[in-house]
Amino acid sequence: MNANLILAKELLSPPGDTIQETIDMMGMRQNELAERMGKTESKINDIIKGKEPITVNTALQLELVLGIPAKFWLAREANFREELARIEQQEAQELMIDWIKKFPLAQLKKLGYLSKNKTIKELVPELLKFFGIATQKGWEKIYLNDKMSVAFRVSLTSTADPYAISSWLRMGELQSRNLSCAEFNASKFKACLPQIREIAIKQPEDFLQELKSICANNGVACVFTSCLPKAPISGATRWFSNKPLIQLSDRYKTNDHFWFAFFHEVAHVLLHPKKDIFLENLKGAEIDRQKEKEADAFASDLLIPDKYLKNIKGKITKEEILDIAHKANIHPSFVVGRLQHNEMLHFSRFNEMKIPISINQI
Repeated sequence: MNANLILAKELLSPPGDTIQETIDMMGMRQNELAERMGKTESKINDIIKGKEPITVNTALQLELVLGIPAKFWLAREANFREELARIEQQEAQELMIDWIKKFPLAQLKKLGYLSKNKTIKELVPELLKFFGIATQKGWEKIYLNDKMSVAFRVSLTSTADPYAISSWLRMGELQSRNLSCAEFNASKFKACLPQIREIAIKQPEDFLQELKSICANNGVACVFTSCLPKAPISGATRWFSNKPLIQLSDRYKTNDHFWFAFFHEVAHVLLHPKKDIFLENLKGAEIDRQKEKEADAFASDLLIPDKYLKNIKGKITKEEILDIAHKANIHPSFVVGRLQHNEMLHFSRFNEMKIPISINQI
């Protein structure tokens, strides 16, 4: 344990020191003080040593017996307990240093969630504040123990790196807190999907802001979160702070993947229960395959209904892709992505028709 913390605790003066100094000046012993206050001598001794707190009732009794206002004793007690608690908190946090080294600290610093010029010890309380927890056990209950958690119904225990993944999820939650969203209305949100599809087709420069604004106006928090190393997740959906939260990354860097992921998450919002959390393309996470299949079908049908693909046979040409895109009123990149996903087209072909996407956290 840190020697400075041990010394600080030893030097901390309980309010009982002031009681002892006062009765010494008055020529009063502890047994007399106990009699005058109507308490046992052992009780008074515990109060003086700081083992027992000064309650409001005790403070009022001290005011009558010693002539020093009750508010003085209550303030003295509160200050002592706060200083003692802070020292004990620092002792506990020193035991967390090895634990916080497992998190992507460098990336969290770069993105502004943690201070850049702090020691590893100084980063412990910052990381706790980032997650909104008081202890390491709090993080474990939320992100590892799905049976005890009130925040998630899925445990990250079996994922490759729960520390990075939980950081990515938390970043999205913090981003969503800065969003002002209307009350969620499923019918209104569903009605605006054709408008969002048009944005996907044209993809103007400010498409991320447009998408974010439309979602917020319909009660959905949509955030774009930078990928973190060891957190290979393309998207997530869950309810947070009484609103649906769609969180997307630019893991695959192309528009076909990005927009398919968005509409896939939309399906979870519209079709599936509030209590569920969906983590997409994340190995080790619990998966409800039926719900994922429903979300895939929803996104696929919205972007390119199956009827436009049913007559494709043999080797696919660029002209066929352009023809399907024209008939489906969609950008050719979505046709390429869909055909690749359906294993009708090799993943190396026609990728030049896709539009690169890189997101910043907005």
